[in-house]
Amino acid sequence: MEAKTVKRLPELLASARPQYNLAVSKLIEEAIKRGEGVLTDKGALNALTGKFTGRSPKDKFIVDEASVHDKIDWNNNKAISSEHFERLYSEVLAYLEEKDLFVFDGFAGADTAYRLPIRVVNEYAWHNLFAHQLFIRPTKEELKNHVAEFTVIYVPSFKANPEIHGTNSDTFILISFEQKVVLIGGTEYAGEMKKSIFSVMNFLLPERNVLSMHCSANVGRDGDVALFFGLSGTGKTTLSADSDRRLIGDDEHGWSEKGVFNIEGGCYAKCINLSEQGEPQIWNAINYGAVLENVVVDEETHTANYDDAKYTENTRAAYPVEAIPGAVIPGVGGQPNVIIFLTADSFGVIPPISKLTKEQTMFHFLSGYTSKMAGTERGVTTPQSEFSTCFGSPFLPLRPVVYAEMLGKKIDEGNALVYLVNTGWTGGPVGVGSRMKLAYTRAMVTAALHGDLEKVKYETDPVFGVQVPVTCPGVPREVLQPKQTWADKAAYDEQANELASLFQANFTKKFPDAVDILKAGPVVRG
Repeated sequence: MEAKTVKRLPELLASARPQYNLAVSKLIEEAIKRGEGVLTDKGALNALTGKFTGRSPKDKFIVDEASVHDKIDWNNNKAISSEHFERLYSEVLAYLEEKDLFVFDGFAGADTAYRLPIRVVNEYAWHNLFAHQLFIRPTKEELKNHVAEFTVIYVPSFKANPEIHGTNSDTFILISFEQKVVLIGGTEYAGEMKKSIFSVMNFLLPERNVLSMHCSANVGRDGDVALFFGLSGTGKTTLSADSDRRLIGDDEHGWSEKGVFNIEGGCYAKCINLSEQGEPQIWNAINYGAVLENVVVDEETHTANYDDAKYTENTRAAYPVEAIPGAVIPGVGGQPNVIIFLTADSFGVIPPISKLTKEQTMFHFLSGYTSKMAGTERGVTTPQSEFSTCFGSPFLPLRPVVYAEMLGKKIDEGNALVYLVNTGWTGGPVGVGSRMKLAYTRAMVTAALHGDLEKVKYETDPVFGVQVPVTCPGVPREVLQPKQTWADKAAYDEQANELASLFQANFTKKFPDAVDILKAGPVVRG
């Protein structure tokens, strides 16, 4: 059955009505004609994704195949049988026989030595536009010789039957490493495409001695490279889009012996409460050809209202990385000098910036603490604390130690400085305090990148054990010490101890043998 199924995809494309590698203007035209979206007054295409306005992690599976079975971390990834995959794959292809299809051919990986040729087959024109803007676009010469090594087939209108197909619901995101296929259906949220290919790269790159990372990256005028690790909503895209630095990429990167490279060719920014004053680079990138998801658009003026969360808090904007002035094209850079771990602490107790030792770096990388921001996943309506290993657990097929050991080795080799930055709450937890001012966070990050924080005194946080700067240019002294921003100091102590307990419980459960690294984590104070 395997050989028959593999042969059917090219047969389908030969007999169906595919349109290959359409220009942006043509994809927009097709999307409008089909009623898939509306144009804003700036020329961006806004589409609504229905009931699914975020990822569906409970519906994501890796096919349990002999060649990968012993490599996959099944504690973190759900398995589906080859038989179930084959049946669903065949039915999806049969379903598409009478459909108009849109095909994008491109790459994942800006470094040509490590890039993956991909093909994306879409039922919707706007999804194909998304793929065009988010993945790496080939030149005409590259397109002539393009042979896909992995194919994404995205059929949002096809619903799975859990009893027949072995899924959890009628939604499915399936990755087969043997057949080199990603199947997506039952959801219209475009982000499933980019994260599926990221998961594929997280499997393939480490086997080539390249660390794959859920981070953004930029480079300074002197060639100094910075990485920003963090989950959705913690500030990767916002903080890496810096007018004083050149953007390499906003979300996914590889780190080889030569340096870092962007896995994507575009940016996927959260745009709830987006303003020209607060985030001018992102604001100005949303022009003709950009794709908006679930943004409220005025019916008369077609002006986007980024402050309105009518459909979701997880409103999104997708645009080519070239839309950011001075972006590095192709997206490659040297060895990182500064690494920043971003967390959005809903407890409001983690210092807004602190310096980490190597042991603390390993602890926080393996812990991956943050808060799930509203709308990033189905069912998440308020910030919820979570621990996401390596700041990207949903996208990691391999065991965490693979990524952690590679990171530790690369930091040792390059002597990179590592900071923990809290973009979450200050002055109290969610509902009491407020989000850290972006201006303060930018000032702290700038100080770290320019070496200013190497010139100041530090104090050790009594609970988290990290080194907290006493002063930082552009930031009030009291902001740097989270306890000083709380009106109720006893309530702060209680919340800090509670979070420390959660850190310990999570780490002990997931990494019971890593006793030495646990010692670098927070401690509960009496």
